[in-house]
Amino acid sequence: MSQQPPVPGHGPGADPAPGPRLPADLTGGPGPHRDRELGLGDFAHRGAGETCPPGPRLAAAVAGLSGPEWRCPSATDAELAGLLRRWADLESWAAAGKLGVIRELIRRRGLPGGAHGDLPDRWEDDLSHEIAPALAVSLPAADKLALTAWDLQARLPGIAAALADGAIDYLKASLICKELAVLDDAQAAQAEAMLLPELAGKPAGQIARLAALAVDTVDPDGSRKRREHAEREDARVRLWREHSGASALAAYGLPTDAALSASANIGQRAEQYKKARIMPGARMDQLRVLAFCDILNGISTEARIAQAHAEAQAQQAQPDGPSGDDDPGDGGPAERDSSAGSTSPDGPADSGTDSTGSAAATGTGDAGPVLPAKSNLTLPLATLLGLAERPGEAHGLGPLDPALARDLAAAAARSPHTEWCVTITDPTGMAIGHGCARPARKKKADSPPPASRDGPWTFTPCHDDPGPPGGYGTWALTLPGGRELTVKLGPIPVIECDHRHESRAYQPSDTLRHLVEIRDGTCTFPACSRHARGCDFEHAIPYDQGGRTCACNTGMRSRRCHKVKQSKGWTLTQPSPGWHQWTTPSGRTYIQGPMKYPA
Repeated sequence: MSQQPPVPGHGPGADPAPGPRLPADLTGGPGPHRDRELGLGDFAHRGAGETCPPGPRLAAAVAGLSGPEWRCPSATDAELAGLLRRWADLESWAAAGKLGVIRELIRRRGLPGGAHGDLPDRWEDDLSHEIAPALAVSLPAADKLALTAWDLQARLPGIAAALADGAIDYLKASLICKELAVLDDAQAAQAEAMLLPELAGKPAGQIARLAALAVDTVDPDGSRKRREHAEREDARVRLWREHSGASALAAYGLPTDAALSASANIGQRAEQYKKARIMPGARMDQLRVLAFCDILNGISTEARIAQAHAEAQAQQAQPDGPSGDDDPGDGGPAERDSSAGSTSPDGPADSGTDSTGSAAATGTGDAGPVLPAKSNLTLPLATLLGLAERPGEAHGLGPLDPALARDLAAAAARSPHTEWCVTITDPTGMAIGHGCARPARKKKADSPPPASRDGPWTFTPCHDDPGPPGGYGTWALTLPGGRELTVKLGPIPVIECDHRHESRAYQPSDTLRHLVEIRDGTCTFPACSRHARGCDFEHAIPYDQGGRTCACNTGMRSRRCHKVKQSKGWTLTQPSPGWHQWTTPSGRTYIQGPMKYPA
């Protein structure tokens, strides 16, 4: 039977026993003010509502007193403050309960070896795959939850009690676990005893500092251990989209001497930019960002300053500047049509230009930055053609506003190394057709020029291969600058499969793998977001059991999810070619559908 986390009666540390016990409200014991209903007045300063331990009775009281939609219309400010605090206490209590359930899963998935009390020190690899879809969190987040749940009972029961009692919240508890992870069990107990009297009323940042100080006190060499652990386990470079739509790039777990040197070099480069006045009126932070990017992209100080001066001279020569409607740098035509639809009267219903992998600026030229995009950017063709204002997307970066999508597309078009694909989507964003662009055959000298549109991008059917009625056929994709590519479009099996790309062997053809990558987009386990290009091509029904090497029986799985799928009690089926149904050992099912592209 699952046990509840310990709940002290009179503050942290009052119950030294590591075993959990229930609050009075749930055991039938006396409990404070048990025989009467709590009112608003009980939540004023030092009222009965402030001393009632977190639990079902308190939850019912604060929910009822908060009123419909939590408006609390009749509460005084003092009572509102009391209700606010108790809601937070209940949040901590609920987090403790959630971790308690995870601990029971750990017990049931335990592996032979050491143990701390009734908690095994090791558990089955698929535990996080059960936690993640149940809570709709990522696999790394599920890993962290499991480790925190184990740590709080196995090594830090006083911190677990403080969480259940509302003295701290989950964030603070997880920060303490992370800081004390470098200590052995005895040292962790000493550090916990130092922390417990200091936790009340402290924000997360102060608690993290106190925990680090406790580590250094009980283990003077702890600071070095934590630093070396971070350099070994946490070293990474991360790119993500900020809420503003701008991007962020950060490195973690850096060696201190190298980080200090890098910061100094960035500052020195920014000072040079400031003296050269390449961005008049810019803040120093802006110049440091520019210096940071230029250093990583291999753009020298001299090249950046020369380009800035050349742009300034060009602006002086044209004081009014070019018309925004005629500026080819935005990658789109002068007039925007907000309606979505086909790229030509008889063209496909919806299409997106996909130049999707690592995308790094390699330099700058007169026309703007150059971006050799290979598998990173999804750029709606309708946006580039001026037929709509749809956002783009980049794996690991998130949505791209239409203006940014056009800028990145223009930068990618300037590089001869960019790989272009066109993916046709249905109205919901599922990929139903795809074609990889190839250099067009050179036309005869007397051939008429291709029909042009208002802007530099065109996507038009080739008259010599129109395809079957209602089919896809061959199309010409013209990039800014006039470079023409040929795209032969074919269907992607997402509902039905005609087995046209089936392989008789275990390994797929390059075409089959590519189409399944486009269809799935990421690993097909619902809580895993690993890019399809970095996943295993894997059979739902195993190949050695008669499973077909075809889009209707295969999908992209990260190596970790691939191993879990093969674990005892797990099953995976594909009711339709692009739909993957996972069944856990407990019998719960989760379905992952095809990738949804911007639509």
